[in-house]
Amino acid sequence: MDEFVSTFTNRLDSKGRVSIPAPFRSVLMRDGFEGLYCCPTLDQNAVDAGGNRLREQIRAMLALFEPFSEDHELLSTTLIGESEILRVDPEGRVALPEAIKAHAGIGDTVTFVGQGYKFQIWEPERFLAYRAEAKNRVRELRRRLGGRREAGGAE
Repeated sequence: MDEFVSTFTNRLDSKGRVSIPAPFRSVLMRDGFEGLYCCPTLDQNAVDAGGNRLREQIRAMLALFEPFSEDHELLSTTLIGESEILRVDPEGRVALPEAIKAHAGIGDTVTFVGQGYKFQIWEPERFLAYRAEAKNRVRELRRRLGGRREAGGAE
């Protein structure tokens, strides 16, 4: 599979390194990016991570805006200027920089959340709260979409 799927929680070691889950490492190897591209998420205290496919999505998003426009500058500052390219050691570990840990509120444990072309890195308790909120919002969305289908079928 060429997508990041599932959720894993790992502890940082005494040197501040964390093992990228083996299934995620496999996807990164097939992607061909040297290292791990990380940038702050736009709307949560978490970190988007991945390889070439994540970088392609960022480039595609930026291409929607006129170069040098304020929106382009704001997005590029966040998605590129605040990004980090982390080196993955032979054991599949990365050292999380302080800026990333501070942004996500990471202490000694991280949760990796697959999202297809990318994955996110979360502080585990923050992720549990976010996941609960996401499930509630998806249930509401499903109810709204189901109501549309019923209304559309009644015509």
